[in-house]
Order: sequence, then C-alpha cells, then structure tokens
Amino acid sequence: MEMSHGPPTEGHDDRPTEGLVVEELLGRRPEGAFVVVVRDDDGTPVVIRNHPLLDDGRPMPTRYWLVGNALRSRIGTLESTGGVRDAEAACDPAELAEAHGRYAAERDAAIPTGHEGHRPSGGVGGTRQGVKCLHAHYAWFLAGGDDPVGRWIHDRLAPESTTGGAPEVGAVAAIDCGTNSTRLLIGRAAACSGPVGFETLDRQMHITRMGEGVDATGRLAPEAIDRVLAVLRRYREAMDAHGVARCRITATSAARDAANRDEFFDAAEAIVGFRPELLSGLDEGRLSFAGATADLDADDGPFLIVDIGGGSTEFVVGTTDAEAAWSCDIGCVRLTEQWIDHDPARPEELVACLSVTEAHLDEVLLEVPGAADARTLVGLAGTVSCAAAVEIGLATYDRDRIHHFRLSKEAVEDVYRTLATEDRDERMANPGMEEARADVIVGGLSILVKVMRQFGFDECLVSESDILDGLVASQV
Repeated sequence: MEMSHGPPTEGHDDRPTEGLVVEELLGRRPEGAFVVVVRDDDGTPVVIRNHPLLDDGRPMPTRYWLVGNALRSRIGTLESTGGVRDAEAACDPAELAEAHGRYAAERDAAIPTGHEGHRPSGGVGGTRQGVKCLHAHYAWFLAGGDDPVGRWIHDRLAPESTTGGAPEVGAVAAIDCGTNSTRLLIGRAAACSGPVGFETLDRQMHITRMGEGVDATGRLAPEAIDRVLAVLRRYREAMDAHGVARCRITATSAARDAANRDEFFDAAEAIVGFRPELLSGLDEGRLSFAGATADLDADDGPFLIVDIGGGSTEFVVGTTDAEAAWSCDIGCVRLTEQWIDHDPARPEELVACLSVTEAHLDEVLLEVPGAADARTLVGLAGTVSCAAAVEIGLATYDRDRIHHFRLSKEAVEDVYRTLATEDRDERMANPGMEEARADVIVGGLSILVKVMRQFGFDECLVSESDILDGLVASQV
C-alpha cells in the first residue's frame, strides 16, 4: 500500500477526479471536499482526508475516512467481536487523550481563518476520550497519525497481511522542522535492526534557522520560511527516491511561538505531501526519549534525556518509558538572540545565559522528579554533538564516532571556556566546529554546562538518535 503524493493542500478537492470512485466505495456521495491520502497497490483510494467543513458549512468532525472495502470489512469484524472495548482497555488513557488532542488540533488548524459558524468538536471519531470508532482510528494511523489505537489495530491485522489484508509498511520518513535546523530520517522495518526496530536508509540535516527573530516579532520571517521550504524540496526528492509510503513531519518551538505558522504549514504540506504536526514541548520530549533510549541498556537507567534545541530544551526521565517530562523556553538560538550581543560574548552576557538557565533548571527539579538522581545523562541535538566533535577534533562529521561518545564534565567545561572566549573566526579554527552553528554554540553550551553543574553529572552520553528516530519508530 502506498501514500499518494498529489496536491494535498486544504484548498484542493479530489472530487472531480475521485468522486465517483469514492462514492462507489462508500455507497454515498461525499458532501465536502476531500483529498485521497492513502491508496492501495493498484491506485484505489483507501483513506481520504476530509475538509473540516462540508459544502453547506456544517462541521465535519471526522478528518480521516477509511474507504477501502477490504479493510472496512475486516475492521468491522474486529469491532463486532469486542474490538472497541479491547482497544480501549489496551491503550494508556493519557496517551489516548493526547492522540485525541493532536487529531483535533490538526483538524481545527484547517478551518478557514474568520469562520464564525459551527465548528467540529471532539477528537478521533468525534469523541474526546476513550474509543468510539476503530475505522476512524485506523484511517488516521494509515495516513501517518500517531495513534495508539491505530497501532493496536495494525498489530491485530498484521498476521493476515500476506493474504491480501493489512498493508505492508515500506519505507517511512520523519522530518523535524526545528528552530535551528531541518532534519530528515528515512527508515524501514527490519528484523535484523535490533532494539531500534528499523534500518536507516537516509539521514540528512541542514541549518535553516527557522526561528530567526521569532522572539522579537512573534512571526516566522519570510526568508526563514523560504530556507526551510528549499530544504523540504530536497527531502521530498529523497523520499521519492526511497519510495517513502508514510511520513511524519513535525514543527516545534519556533512554530509554537509564531502567529503565522499556518502559512508555513500550508507551504510545507504542498511540498512534502503531509501536513506538519505542531508538537507540544512534552510530546517532543517523549519522542526524543523513545529515539534516544531504544539502543541503550536499561541497566544504565534511569536516564535523564536533555534535548537542547534552538528555541526550547526538553528534559525527560525514565528507564524503558518516559516517566516525567518538562519543556523549557531556553535554547541555543533563543539565549543567543536574547542575551549575547558581542563576539566574543562579554562575561556579563555569559553570566546572564547561565543565570536564566539556572532559573529554568530550578523549575525542572520541581516538575521532573528524579532529574538530578538519574544514573545516566544523555545529551541530544547539535550543541551536544558539536561539543563532542570539538573535543575529539573531528574535522569531518562521523556519526559512528560521535554517537555514544562520553563527554566528561571537564571536557564540556574546557570546550565551553575555549569557544566562549573566542570570536567567530577563532571558533571556526577548532576542528569539529560547524560553520552554521558557530554563532549560537556558546548559548547552547551555556545550557549543557549549567545542567552538569547544577544536577551534579560527571559525564554526558552523546546520542545522535533523537526525536527523528522516535518518529520513524512510531510508524514501522
């Protein structure tokens, strides 16, 4: 089964070309605009995505409809044998509630600005809690939604997949549109992949600085949007080359803070074929935890995962599962833009970065019990990787040498002291210093240094597996 990659914007309507086919599958004429988002191997529509408003303005609460006859029949059988009750019992209520929230947020974001009439309500299947309709959950799951009920259904259908039932999952992709960088991971399920659960086919990263100036203006700058869109076009080409069938594309801190994020979401969806998910800081942290800990030994836990982004930093504690998470509005770009005006930074600017971070860490200690008592500190994202590369003296990026490198507290302090007292040209003379990160690395290292000082960690395990790995794992 494969994903369609036709024009997916909200203004598009597949009724002129697909209306009769979908009407025959459903046994009734769709009353609103829709786009086919999943097809089977012969091109027949399997899932459609509905506009949140029907032609007459009435609300359409069900965002994704399962229209494929074979799957509708099989899920109908599952429902008739107690599937709704069993699915609700099997899924964590909090995770299910979060899924309803994500579904509703995506649907509501597609409602035209200025609409004053009735609006759709509820989450998957029109309900805010529990499980109402397995068809609706599985449709969203097939379209790339992070839905625990959809995964539960897929596991039940998988044993019959070789007899013409449930879809095989081919290559899948994850794209993270962060404040500082835009990254891609393409993978596919592989039995030999060990605890990670998938084989990596392609991994790319480009510094795009989407969050440039957001703190000051509250909006994504046009030039920043253009930089990200240019990279997304390259990623779409890579996805096509690998035959990607499903994709989750996420936006985090910069988009959360931007009044014009829908403008970016529309443009990104038109290029990639999938609409970005606006992740909360806590969702971001849990996905990062899943990606970072998949190949770690549980005996080394509990872990404190610290994901230092451009606009926010996530803190997550757990051993095999995330047990507590918190997101702070500090990041390498945010601290740099707010507190560092000189190059090299003046002592009072460094003190400001450390003091602001300290205040946020006090909050982390209250919100994330056990953060300072975790056995292993695991650092994610570019700031931590760059510190490792500079410590190693790694002139050319080598993931295998950086992934699971152990940074001692002394090494982190030394790298911080060196880079913080150098100007940009001098920082660039250090092997391992990435040019596009040179102007924000001191802000990012202020966070890492302060975490290790305040929480008493002597060592930081560097992980190159993070939210992207968690996003891919959620789809295979």
